[in-house]
Amino acid sequence: MESAGCEEMHEIVIVGGGLCGLATALALHKKGIKSVVLEKSETLRAAGAAIGVMPNGWRALDQLGVGSHLRSTALPLQGTRMTWIDKGKEQYTPNKNIGEVRCLKRSDIVETFADALPRKTIRFGCEIASVEMDPLTSLPCILLSNGKRIGAKILIGCDGSRSVVSSFLGVKPTRTFRISAIRGLTSYPNGHSFPLEFVRLISDKTAVGRLPITDMLVHWFIGVQQGTDTIFPHDPELIKQRALEATSGRPADVQEMIEGCDLDSLSFTHLRYRAPWDLMLGNFREKTVTVAGDAMHVMGPFLGQGGSAGIEDAVVLARNLAKTLKGGFDHEKVGEALDQYVKERRMRVVKLATQSYLTALLVENTPLLIKFVVIAVMALFFRNPSAHVLYDCGHL
Repeated sequence: MESAGCEEMHEIVIVGGGLCGLATALALHKKGIKSVVLEKSETLRAAGAAIGVMPNGWRALDQLGVGSHLRSTALPLQGTRMTWIDKGKEQYTPNKNIGEVRCLKRSDIVETFADALPRKTIRFGCEIASVEMDPLTSLPCILLSNGKRIGAKILIGCDGSRSVVSSFLGVKPTRTFRISAIRGLTSYPNGHSFPLEFVRLISDKTAVGRLPITDMLVHWFIGVQQGTDTIFPHDPELIKQRALEATSGRPADVQEMIEGCDLDSLSFTHLRYRAPWDLMLGNFREKTVTVAGDAMHVMGPFLGQGGSAGIEDAVVLARNLAKTLKGGFDHEKVGEALDQYVKERRMRVVKLATQSYLTALLVENTPLLIKFVVIAVMALFFRNPSAHVLYDCGHL
């Protein structure tokens, strides 16, 4: 069965070779299912420098068989220390009540996934222009920016917050927070003396976060209140200068951390999200096409769950497809398997997105009355603010 007009045909095509796309390919590979990953860049990409991984994320990574290796790349964090500079207030929460928390370099995760995949699974330099459904076969056909057409029996969009596949499904566009983030890594060849804690220094207009990865590498970010139409610099030196300006007056070790940063790791972006109500009502499956990761549920970093949620998607999606594909490809049964995947994931990501959205309202310059309402809603529905780490995506 081939789509008319397509130059080649594959069982499963995954659009996007980032964290979620490679996790999905690896999950399918572990179940004995071959896939092809189309990545627009010419090399492995790891946008965002690093991510925090909490117990639910480690459960998913262990299902993919890479948890042990990734644990060796990062030290466990002992707790979270929040300091409100303007108020002179500090709060420390130990991680012993949460479980295993580490900060991982995105490049370590992506390279680990890629190394575990068969050769030629990832095809670089494949930028997606559009997706269309073949009227004769009801199978998706992918049009690349170079004019080439690739057919797929199953298409999985893991192509991020500006997903072409999500647009094809008719999912509403993502929205922008009034907060932007500068992110980076800093290496300390002689070691650093920071405690193994997630430290947040909060003031009226900025928040600085620091997470040790190893005893010689630190991930940091700066949250800055910005208009949604602000244009950000791409030049690393300009980003570094903006970071130094945003942290003027902070402790000396913060300024030194930014001064010594790895320029190649720097990014300055708007924080984007998909509204919880769009996740609740959105269509994430059309025939044999679906989405995962940020393409489905991009959310603010306020819970530190965006990356882990994408890895959970990979496990759940592969599990459901494997059950169906045992007896060969059946269009209707594959659709049912994708529906089951969406059903399993919908409420999980709605809850994460809602908690993240409400947290953002508390962080942004929101009117005081709205903040009181948000606090009341969170006290009612998210009495245990760390409950999201208890989730288990199940066996692959």
